[in-house]
Amino acid sequence: MDRVIQKSKWNKKRIFTITGIILLVILIAASYYYTSGNSKLNVDTERITISEIKKGTFQEFIPVNGIVLPQTTIYLDAIEGGRVEEKFVDDGAIMKKGQPILRLSNTDLQLGLVTQQTNVYNLLTQMQISKNAAQQNTVNKLNQMTDVESELKEAERIYNLDKKLLDQKAIGSQEYQKALNDYNYYLQKKKLTDQILQQDSVSNEQQLTQSRQSFEGSQNALNVMRQKVGDLVVRAPVDGQLTSLDAEIGQSKNKGERLGQIDVLGGFKVRVNIDEHYISRIYTGLKGDFTFADSTFHLEIKKVYTQVTNGTFQVDMEFIGNVPTGIRRGQNLQIRLALSDETQALLLPRGGFYEKTGGNWIYKISKDGTKAFKADIQLGRQNPDFYEVLSGLQPGDKVVTSSYENYGDMDELVLKEP
Repeated sequence: MDRVIQKSKWNKKRIFTITGIILLVILIAASYYYTSGNSKLNVDTERITISEIKKGTFQEFIPVNGIVLPQTTIYLDAIEGGRVEEKFVDDGAIMKKGQPILRLSNTDLQLGLVTQQTNVYNLLTQMQISKNAAQQNTVNKLNQMTDVESELKEAERIYNLDKKLLDQKAIGSQEYQKALNDYNYYLQKKKLTDQILQQDSVSNEQQLTQSRQSFEGSQNALNVMRQKVGDLVVRAPVDGQLTSLDAEIGQSKNKGERLGQIDVLGGFKVRVNIDEHYISRIYTGLKGDFTFADSTFHLEIKKVYTQVTNGTFQVDMEFIGNVPTGIRRGQNLQIRLALSDETQALLLPRGGFYEKTGGNWIYKISKDGTKAFKADIQLGRQNPDFYEVLSGLQPGDKVVTSSYENYGDMDELVLKEP
């Protein structure tokens, strides 16, 4: 008797259905695992930075760049314009006050000097001629006065004689009257001559004064012109070093154009550029330091320039104590500018972790060093090297301070030795 063979229940459709259900269960389980707060990630310790929390000295500071400048700089500007005819020294020369640096030529000024000299000489000649004429006129008037006085004396003699003769009836009244009239005439003539002589004297003095004033004015103008021509020779105003000389023979320089500068060799200062973000925290008296030739030197802010240009402002710092031997104008210095006093604090080294956490949490390594768990923290002040830890960590704790970019939302890192 034949037996009936039953068809298999495991057809392709059923197999696909069961496989899909299994895959769905796996996906659900995986999703639960990674969202349940117990997600883990294996991390190679060679690819991370592990730092230890330590208690130490903390100070807020910012790194800034400074350039060495002379304590005092005197700028050289062309007092008068002209063509550069001669250079007496080169850039970098050590100068003494009054030592010539270069010579300019200016035809207009030099012709003006010649013209003014001629005017002065002409005025001097005219003044001498006028003086001589006045003196001659005075001599003539004095001679006239002498003649008048002589005539007056003779008229007075005749008058007195005729008066006696008239009393003696020796002459008539008509002859006496003539003698009286002559005497009165010469008396009035003498008075008039005296007045003329005085007036001439005053007039001559006024003319002489005017001539002298005109001459002195012309002489002053000549002195000014001589000074202008003298300014064509540019001289060092103080002792120091000539720098930034910008003049070549044959060049034309305008009045007021910068020619160079004299750096007074009495010390140095450091001009520092600082980001405007810190402008409210910068004031005179703040200190900084830098390393030069394996030694540390100290600086102090002496002047703050509050004008902001391209997002930065400037300060001048001066050396405290020793000045580095061999330092030169124009050198750049890397300065550590302190914004606060030194205090004791828990120190967390800076690292890439901050970009992900914002300083609110960090991966803290377990005692056995095999795992790292998320730990809530609170940070305070910071400087380019450290964060100040306010809570969440203790001295001796070890944390991961490198970047968390590839860790996602993992709660736990499993640390693997290579």
